[in-house]
Amino acid sequence: MFKYIPLTFRNLLRNRRRTILTVLSVMISLFLLSLLFTVYTAFYHRERPPEQARRLITRHKVSLTHVIPEYYGSRIEAISGVEGVMVQNWFGGIYIDDRPEHMFARFAVEADKLFDIYTEWTIPPEQLEAFLRDRQGVAVGKSIASQNNLTLGQRITIKGDIYPVDLELTVRAIFEGRDDTVTFFHRKYLEEGLPEGYKGNVGIFVIQAATTDDVPRIAREVDEMFRNAPQPTKTESAAAFELAFVNQLGNIKLFLLSIAGAVVFTILLVSGNTVAMSVRERIREIGVLKTLGFTSSVVLSMIIVEAIAMALLGGVLGVALCFAVTQAMRNVMVSFFSGFVMPLWGVPLCLAAAALIGLLSSVIPATIASRTQITEALRHTG
Repeated sequence: MFKYIPLTFRNLLRNRRRTILTVLSVMISLFLLSLLFTVYTAFYHRERPPEQARRLITRHKVSLTHVIPEYYGSRIEAISGVEGVMVQNWFGGIYIDDRPEHMFARFAVEADKLFDIYTEWTIPPEQLEAFLRDRQGVAVGKSIASQNNLTLGQRITIKGDIYPVDLELTVRAIFEGRDDTVTFFHRKYLEEGLPEGYKGNVGIFVIQAATTDDVPRIAREVDEMFRNAPQPTKTESAAAFELAFVNQLGNIKLFLLSIAGAVVFTILLVSGNTVAMSVRERIREIGVLKTLGFTSSVVLSMIIVEAIAMALLGGVLGVALCFAVTQAMRNVMVSFFSGFVMPLWGVPLCLAAAALIGLLSSVIPATIASRTQITEALRHTG
């Protein structure tokens, strides 16, 4: 069988324009499929720091748009197994303008507790001291600092949108680590500039448990403590809290699966049509081959291998394009695409999908061609 491989690949060059267009079609389809795998991984299987396993988030039971009282913090801290509790309020705001590179997470926090809770980040001691000493100081993730050319001592202004106040901040610290695409400033400084109705409200409490075994129990005890309060709570792990944002969009898994199915089905039709056209043009040639002694199984195999090779080439190019695009997106828009990278397990899946497309699109035309009688094939006029 291997001796027929050169002839099989030579057939790919018979109509180069059609072959190139088919390969490009498969490439785009497999690029989209790879991108869907990447999005799925970023949402549901992104690698998280081990320190996050001991972290919980407490928010209002109804939604994140509702606030909870500040005094809840001291009561949560009294629960057995709780090592620390920190207020963390989403500020939002606008830095310079609304361009994507200037959009990153901005939080008001209890600065003295920040790096005791988020232990996965590293910060020079002198910068930490400067950040804690300056009430207008801001700690910036290294990725954000690099993207926006922020340096120590630089003054920045964040215009409020959720809160009716503009913040004048000074970069006092640059921390680094996994997912350092966020900035933090002093909650006390924010509270000083707010009207009375905005003060004392908390968006979320970040809780640090002593051990991972304590996490489920602490979550239950916190929610039971405030079950009958005017502002009931919902406490969950940090990973579950992140996924809550995704779940608000609906059934993302089903949505991604539906798109992937549509992509594969569409390219299957395109590839099948291409193979059928190619086979119809070569009916007489197939009759000649069978006259020379080529068996039906050999003819069948040659056509199928030809289609699989074409699909695999498109698949390799599609996966390579996905790697290049996701890397560029991470570099240009790091605040949105942290952890956004093509998973290694997606590579064999995409290539297997490409091979399956080639196989399924060629089985019927190849079977019909291989079963064509020699006399009928030689009489074929195209």
